[in-house]
Amino acid sequence: MVKYPIGIQTFEKIREDGFLYLDKTALVHQLVWNGGFYFLSRPRRFGKSLLLTTMEAYFLGKKELFKGLAMETLEKDWTTYPVFRMDFNARDYVDISSLIAELNKHLEYWEKDYGDEFKGREPEERFQHVIDLAVEKTGKPVVILVDEYDKPLLQVADNAELQNSYRRKLKSFYSVIKTMDSKIRFAFFTGVTKFSKVSIFSDLNNLADITLDYRFSEICGITEKEIHENLDAQVQEMAEANRLTKEECYAKLKENYDGYHFSEESVGVYNPFSLLNALSVKRFKDYWFETGTPTILVETLKRTNYELENLTRKEVTSDLLGSLDSMATNPLPLMYQSGYLTIKSYDPQFDNYLLGFPNGEVERGFVKFLFYHYAPIRPEQSASFVKGFVTEVWDGRPEAFMKRLETFFADQNYKVAGDAELYFHNVAYVVFKMVGFYVDVERHTSDGRMDMVVQTKDYIYIFEFKIDKSADEALAQIEEKQYAKPFTNDSRKLFKIGVNFSSKTRRIEGWCIG
Repeated sequence: MVKYPIGIQTFEKIREDGFLYLDKTALVHQLVWNGGFYFLSRPRRFGKSLLLTTMEAYFLGKKELFKGLAMETLEKDWTTYPVFRMDFNARDYVDISSLIAELNKHLEYWEKDYGDEFKGREPEERFQHVIDLAVEKTGKPVVILVDEYDKPLLQVADNAELQNSYRRKLKSFYSVIKTMDSKIRFAFFTGVTKFSKVSIFSDLNNLADITLDYRFSEICGITEKEIHENLDAQVQEMAEANRLTKEECYAKLKENYDGYHFSEESVGVYNPFSLLNALSVKRFKDYWFETGTPTILVETLKRTNYELENLTRKEVTSDLLGSLDSMATNPLPLMYQSGYLTIKSYDPQFDNYLLGFPNGEVERGFVKFLFYHYAPIRPEQSASFVKGFVTEVWDGRPEAFMKRLETFFADQNYKVAGDAELYFHNVAYVVFKMVGFYVDVERHTSDGRMDMVVQTKDYIYIFEFKIDKSADEALAQIEEKQYAKPFTNDSRKLFKIGVNFSSKTRRIEGWCIG
């Protein structure tokens, strides 16, 4: 029976207690012996902490934990080094004193082993001194491992003044690593995001960012090959529990939890938290999405008046992809680094990446979250609206679902500021995205206007939307541009629906069915 390490992030505990471990130690060995200073960004719950504790065990010379793994044959010396590991996950950073307290907590722990003569000084001075003492005491250079370095910054993302004070303090602290590099064997930083211009790492010009490096794209997460080699029997058990064939179960796991790409040349990577949870309880659910809410992302989308349809249509450069400094005007880097979007394709000529939702779990969860924040109805009404709308679509009742949509926009208690056309396009996007989880929705754009095709096994609906014109004009465009032509020989019943939205009243003011 497989013991799944769900919620367990310590390599030593996983190995000693017999939990499942998918061997990443060959990649760890490659990192250690081909460089010294690294940064890696990955979404939350992707195994960053496990990676760091694996490195910690290796540098502490705990050879017995690597029995049967690639590292056992790759490493010959098993030298023990003093290891300074920092984990920023364990505190809420409400002010600068809380950040300093967290730095001091780690310093006090190291000073117990190596000396605390500088305990009354600033954290950066203490850090430099304890490195000196560790090298002097052990005769070996130190190893520095920093987990979730960006948590203090992300917690105050909406407070520029406080974030700047955090940046200054962290810059001073981390600058020690540059000045002491001759006494440091290895340094590794992890986080969700990369703040490229915050000056935190400005002095660490030898810090190699492997976030988009294809050689290490599999260092966190689980690949299809690893599932087949290590968990094939467990997939068979899950298939039987859900009355699926094993092939159908593999396909459904892939659809829901695979699809992360951390370079243009990488294979798809499964979200480990969701995959292992699914195999453990043998149920398809949205595990990763339910562990955190993307509130900051939605607030950024709304603040920047972002057109939601562009989430999966706009290309970004590699420089932009690795930075959060443009977050005030472009939320895509934050969405990518947080794991809500991933690389879909790459254009080497222009160094452009096209992003998209990685899998069904993330797309469903994020669109539902958008729906609750954009829809002009109360959250408790949203489920009944979607169910009613989808049922009427399935039943071939366009008058009923159009009346429902008309009422949806007519909520007088809902006040919307900003551009009315953008508002309508964004609400239409989330409504039909939600519907698309139950029926087939195709989206096209033409001349800046949106048309939509909704298909069920019995019906086809062609929509054309207008702003401040008329429903008749919208219907006429469907006829004029022959949107129905691809369905000429289709036996299903076809409805053509023209809709007009008023930017003044922010309501649907007219619709007609042809």
